[in-house]
Amino acid sequence: MRRPFRLALAALVLVAAACAADRGAKSAEPAAAAKPAAAGPRVVMPSGAVISVEIALTEAEKAQGLMFRESMPRDAGMVFPFEGLEIRPFWMKNCHFPLDLVYTTKDGTVVEVIKALPPCPPDPAPCPSTEPKAKADTVLEVNAGVADATGAVAGAKLRWVEIPGR
Repeated sequence: MRRPFRLALAALVLVAAACAADRGAKSAEPAAAAKPAAAGPRVVMPSGAVISVEIALTEAEKAQGLMFRESMPRDAGMVFPFEGLEIRPFWMKNCHFPLDLVYTTKDGTVVEVIKALPPCPPDPAPCPSTEPKAKADTVLEVNAGVADATGAVAGAKLRWVEIPGR
């Protein structure tokens, strides 16, 4: 009877030690994994403000965009890189907050800004696309008001950082 008790106690001690070690690793992990604000893909706006961005590279990511998100940090956005200059309509289906769409060329030249594009009403209401007048190969989505606040106007330049092909 004493042997099973000792085995159970030894197993319990090993499990507790592993959990404690794991807990220590987890508490150290955020510090090691934390990136400075200026790390990762980002866009430097004409004002010098830095927007951390996600990149929609695949067709599926481009179709999904910012759908179904309740909000986005003020200094965040999403970049949609395309090949070739074209008129690139966007829609706000299943988006929950208004956005500014900054249409640019690969070199960061802003060709058009569509401001405060509102979300579409819920289904089954129609959700029309918004069509810019200028051809672009890159679109930056940011929270409504960010384009004005950061100097993103036609003719201004954005600087792409760690964004493939830009």
